[in-house]
Amino acid sequence: MSTRREFITLVSGATVAWPLAARAQQSAKLPIIGILATGPRATWGSWTDAFVERLRGLGWIDGRTVAFVYRWAEGRRARYTEFAAEFVRLGVDVILTSGAAGIELKRTTSTVPIVLAVAQDPLGEGLVTSLARPGGNITGLSLQGTDVAGKRLGLLREVLPNMRRLAILVDVDYPSTVIEMREAQTAASMLGLEVVTLEARQTEDIAPAFETHKGRSDALFVGGGPLMTSNQIRINTLALAARLPTVSIVRESAEAGALMSYGAHFPSLFQRAADYVDKILRGTKPADIPVEQPTKFELVINLKTAKALGLDLPDKVLALADEVIE
Repeated sequence: MSTRREFITLVSGATVAWPLAARAQQSAKLPIIGILATGPRATWGSWTDAFVERLRGLGWIDGRTVAFVYRWAEGRRARYTEFAAEFVRLGVDVILTSGAAGIELKRTTSTVPIVLAVAQDPLGEGLVTSLARPGGNITGLSLQGTDVAGKRLGLLREVLPNMRRLAILVDVDYPSTVIEMREAQTAASMLGLEVVTLEARQTEDIAPAFETHKGRSDALFVGGGPLMTSNQIRINTLALAARLPTVSIVRESAEAGALMSYGAHFPSLFQRAADYVDKILRGTKPADIPVEQPTKFELVINLKTAKALGLDLPDKVLALADEVIE
């Protein structure tokens, strides 16, 4: 009896263990996509959802035909190198990220394919040798040449025709936003605006920058990048307290209280990035996939913020909005 019980237990245990081992072996063979989210989870979450959904439509289903590994930097640059090295150790087949982490990733690996869902200027930063023929292990989507900064300022001027002084809040340690800052400065000069630059390198720099330049500006232009998106609620709170109408690049900032946002539609960029990843997983080299520019842009206006600032927005600006938050 004892022998029979032991036999049944052994067979039963083997029956349970075998499928688990088989599943683990099957899972190990799946292509792995490493997602290095440079900004806050609250913002990047919706973007990566769009990426994953598009991949699903292309046949890449989590746990069945592909595996995802997420790492959330939450705007902390020090984590880019750490996560990049971890992805290499894990043997991921492709990495999805933004231009903010591009330089660190390039230093870490020259072989793992990297897709930038959004980058300010991958050519200017030396991440690719050309837009048509990237030439290395990096490709993706670039905001270079889209003149978003100038268009944002133009919209701000429509709302504030008497604006004379502009503050630009920028992460000066992030090369892409320095490029954006220069574009904004050029556009401001063409509009006859005096510019004050508020420099920030970390979260702790933001509040003192506002305090130092209190009362010296009529509006605030917020640069892009993980530091700014990670602190958009803080920035909007400080701006509202200082009575500064604020324009940003991502819609999430307007949703968090900025007066308006104008820029590329980030979910669409991440959906397009999924097409890049699909090609790479099917054998195309990143070097042979041209870097593209966004085709869809959106203007989001927060009327609640406008009312809090006592602003009466022109009908022609409201008519241009893709979304009005009331």
